[in-house]
Amino acid sequence: MTAPIHRHRFDFRAAGRRLHAERLSPPHAAAGPTLVFLHEGLGSIGQWRHFPAELCARTGLPGLVYERWGHGQSEPLTGPRPDDYLEREARDSLPEALAACGISEPPILFGHSDGGSIALLFAAAYPERTRAVIGEAAHVLIEEVCLAGIRLAVAAYEQGSLKDGLRRYHGANTEAMFRGWGDAWLRPERRYWNVEAELPRIVCPTLIVQGADDEYATRAQVDAIAAGVAGPADILWLPDCAHVPHHQARERVLDAAARFIGGVCSN
Repeated sequence: MTAPIHRHRFDFRAAGRRLHAERLSPPHAAAGPTLVFLHEGLGSIGQWRHFPAELCARTGLPGLVYERWGHGQSEPLTGPRPDDYLEREARDSLPEALAACGISEPPILFGHSDGGSIALLFAAAYPERTRAVIGEAAHVLIEEVCLAGIRLAVAAYEQGSLKDGLRRYHGANTEAMFRGWGDAWLRPERRYWNVEAELPRIVCPTLIVQGADDEYATRAQVDAIAAGVAGPADILWLPDCAHVPHHQARERVLDAAARFIGGVCSN
């Protein structure tokens, strides 16, 4: 039986905000990089469930999961999110988060959805500070299916079912967090958001994870990332899987991510 992962919750400050985090420490941790988990646009520590701990246990590497500004138990969001909020998270907040949490060695970033985009943008901005990226359902351009999916999420939120589910994880932050996400993506001027030009600066290994039935994206996202990065890129394409592969295809994602991380750490 695998020994339990030690979990430690704490707060820290990055980019002028109080953020909430969980450190994951496997017993007899192997020497190597920290796995840093970056949640989706409506995500939190709790919404990852046991996935980060399971991946840390399989790889023997320490992990860090934290909640961005406005999410979970982090400082409440004030005002609308700017159009470049993903770029700001990658350029300003994530570097300070790593420093505040004592992560000096280049980490392996595991980002889901918005977190996947942040991971890619960080690797492009700081190539020397990134060991590898696992981008799960990451987006680098706007597709109509993405906007349609967000409109459906807004409708579900206003009907109450999605709001009630999110409130379990975000509490008093729920309304501002959700509106900040939905309003930013549905703003007319954001229709032309595209960060493909940043991808050639990514020189680290990248694993691209995508569900074939993702309600927010098509294969175009995968192809753009694979063609754009300068470093080696592997693709995990998952039939019968939607926007949350680490839950909907958990074992396949765990296996592929552990093999990828093993290869990165052996080089």
